[in-house]
Amino acid sequence: MLMVRSAVLNGYVDLALSLGLNPQPLMRTVGIDPAAVANTDGWVSVEAIDQLLELSAAETTCEDFGLRLAAARSIKTLGPLGLIAREEPDVRSALEIMLRHGNLHNEALHNRLTEVNGLATIRVQAAPGITPGRQAIELTVAAICQILRDLLHEDWKPVTVCFTHPAPAAVDVYHRMLGDTIDFGCEFDGIVFYARDLDATNPLADPLLRPYTRQYLQSLALPGDTTADHARRVIESLLPTQRCSAAQVARSLGMDRRTLHRHLTRTGETFSSILQTVRIDLAQRYVARQDRTMSEIAGDLGFSELSAFSRWFHTQFGSAPTRWDTHTTPVNKTGR
Repeated sequence: MLMVRSAVLNGYVDLALSLGLNPQPLMRTVGIDPAAVANTDGWVSVEAIDQLLELSAAETTCEDFGLRLAAARSIKTLGPLGLIAREEPDVRSALEIMLRHGNLHNEALHNRLTEVNGLATIRVQAAPGITPGRQAIELTVAAICQILRDLLHEDWKPVTVCFTHPAPAAVDVYHRMLGDTIDFGCEFDGIVFYARDLDATNPLADPLLRPYTRQYLQSLALPGDTTADHARRVIESLLPTQRCSAAQVARSLGMDRRTLHRHLTRTGETFSSILQTVRIDLAQRYVARQDRTMSEIAGDLGFSELSAFSRWFHTQFGSAPTRWDTHTTPVNKTGR
């Protein structure tokens, strides 16, 4: 199952409501928990997102639903990947980072940049076995345009925007968002622009931050992440909300609890074992830093009471958190 960060739905609820659509029942229909959308660092299945966009367009009779949703996009929408790319010195290196490590945001897309005769082309390509719908393609292409405007200037427009699907009945929104030249029925989905734009200086970059963002990139997930890897990230983001249950994590990943259990079992994990590992890792980090109170740490780890956190910590580390030696390893990693 391929996944995408839930930030892809930024602006979805507002857009749906503006078009007279109640988004929550539709989200539940495709297996997306509406509450999970508020967590932009969560992960949902690519298939569920694709179904949601297509159903939303059909329910609202809005052919350009995905395109309109892209209006809320910027380089910030890419989360950690956008943070890294925005510190690159020029547009070329920023794009290379985004394309090479796009799996950190969307596992279903393998976009490609080419240059020929003074023109650069970004082709939107899906992973093998994935066939994105029209709305997802238009959202992706328009989002790339929005990100390039962040890196260049707000009036920037591509030379041509290409779509493989047929033209819609009305194209005014397309021209407003994408530019004057839009071709439908093409051989590929993507954008064509002047290659000289790639060498433009990135106005967002701070050279002093670049070494740190490159180091951060090395710490992020690599291709081949498992469901267990995604579950770890979701658990970490849900813990402070005190809504971190197996069912909630499963919904955030676009599956039911039994399916989540089946995927985790394949890697020798369970929800409880991953929860335990995440809590231990975070507890060691937070207590060692000494920059927050024990009550704050307890809340960040999903404990409703400080006493419950203290008992748990003593079980894992053999001492109270206020007396813990940071060089001491956990004595009960399994939580059993």
